Amino acid sequence: MNKIVSKEPFSANVVKLEVEAPLIARARKAGHFVIVKVGEKGERIPLTIAGADVRKGTITLVIQSVGDSTAKICALNVGDEITNLVGPLGQATHVEKVGTVVCAGGGVGVAPLLPIVEAFHKAGNRVIVVLAARTKELIILEKEMRANADEVIVMTDDGSHGTKGLVTEGVEGIIKREKVNLCVTIGPAVMMKFVSALTKKYEVPTVASLNTIMVDGTGMCGACRVTVGGKTKFVCVDGPEFDAHQVDFDEMIMRLNAYKNN
Repeated sequence: MNKIVSKEPFSANVVKLEVEAPLIARARKAGHFVIVKVGEKGERIPLTIAGADVRKGTITLVIQSVGDSTAKICALNVGDEITNLVGPLGQATHVEKVGTVVCAGGGVGVAPLLPIVEAFHKAGNRVIVVLAARTKELIILEKEMRANADEVIVMTDDGSHGTKGLVTEGVEGIIKREKVNLCVTIGPAVMMKFVSALTKKYEVPTVASLNTIMVDGTGMCGACRVTVGGKTKFVCVDGPEFDAHQVDFDEMIMRLNAYKNN
């Protein structure tokens, strides 16, 4: 069991939890995720690690309540325990000095983007972050991003914070004004699809971190399979990050919708 040591609400449906997990805190790298289960009969929910404190032996998770299982996780309070927490899983982000890196995050996808921003900045890159959400209240971790990036651009659909517009408009504005060597995008599948289409037009190498349905986290069940470059890949073991220009986002979105409709 893993005890919750702090809880911070970001919005009505999104919370940040700091959880005791000393072994994971020491081993995790940017891009890694964990699988969380609450209750003996609960679903196994994949959550990318948003941060870690090795000294305290804790990891940070950001959860959006979208169904019964995520609602149960969000309802936990300080002192409560997570039934099962497995990780770190997946392949860590490949980080090196490439020049200028644009990191585009939407919704709760901003949370797992934070350690990636930190890692690329520490490696000596110029890091520009584009944060996007429907409205001001849904923008998260802006302060933390500003502390770790060279520039932060905020886009909201309704113009209530930052610039009115979509994440793609923010990314395109950067590409038009300066040389971008790499783009990293995390967020809703539809958002990543359009960011990928945009950067492909400008020939900017792009990495997308995919958040698909998972069950076991070892590649055995196949629930997380995606098509990348015409080949089947498993997000839990081969990912979660892939060349965005090779991902079949339409197939991925169709599979995600099939689970939602059932």
